[in-house]
Amino acid sequence: MATYAFRLINVFASSTFSGNQLCVFEDARGMDDATMLNLAAQFNLSETTFILPSDQADARVRIFTPGYEMKFAGHPTIGTSQVLRDLLKSGDALTLEFKAGIVPVTAQGDAWTFTAPCPDGVRTAPPELPAVDIAALVGLQPDDLLGEPIWVDTGADQLLVPLKSVEAVRRARPDATQLHRWQASSLGRKTCYLFAFDEGRRQDDRDLVVARYFFAKAGGGVDEDAGTGSACANLGGWLRHQGRALPASILVEQGDQMGRPCRLLLDVQADGRIQVGGRALEIGRGTVNV
Repeated sequence: MATYAFRLINVFASSTFSGNQLCVFEDARGMDDATMLNLAAQFNLSETTFILPSDQADARVRIFTPGYEMKFAGHPTIGTSQVLRDLLKSGDALTLEFKAGIVPVTAQGDAWTFTAPCPDGVRTAPPELPAVDIAALVGLQPDDLLGEPIWVDTGADQLLVPLKSVEAVRRARPDATQLHRWQASSLGRKTCYLFAFDEGRRQDDRDLVVARYFFAKAGGGVDEDAGTGSACANLGGWLRHQGRALPASILVEQGDQMGRPCRLLLDVQADGRIQVGGRALEIGRGTVNV
């Protein structure tokens, strides 16, 4: 029997009871895929990460949900970086190897920023369903849509649905009985990222966006994620695809309706680089015998 150390991190957080939760295993050498998946299911958080040696970066990181492995995700990137910096004592600049590619991360204190892994540009695709049907699947009307829903991929492909108002974002209620109609991503995930600009509000020289991220649970039904860094990066990809003025700086508010408020910082540079940032707070440590 082997013993593995883990840490619990709140990402995009301001306190112990805010942010998106993450479990990070400090050294996953000796674990097989089934063990990683079973541990992710045991902790039952949206994602659990496993740190491994890398020949190309400071560490290789594998990300598992309770049901499957992911090639990239945002809040696991930030939370794992916080743990890795402490383990390596390497300073505030790291590189992490994911299945999606090498991701550079930098820190100022407990605030981390990653650059989205899309060296070949932002990938987009139209959805299979018409916009009116997509609106209905999340309990909204066609008039609530700001524009056409679109698949965006800056590291993990997700369906982005722009809405006209923050009120529409808050009103959304996905119909779990219609999950069979949701289009799956390239990884087989059924996801939907709803967002709206909060017109007239700015904070710290940033425009404000209110967002919610829904996904199909492995065991059935629809769940909501408190803070989704990969979707925030895809919002940056949407800005590029729409030809919005760059550079752009946005504060994304997510998770409030779940009681887990998250604050994500999105910057799309003039050269097109997409960067997502937020705080990571360690709230606990432990070990597991496997």
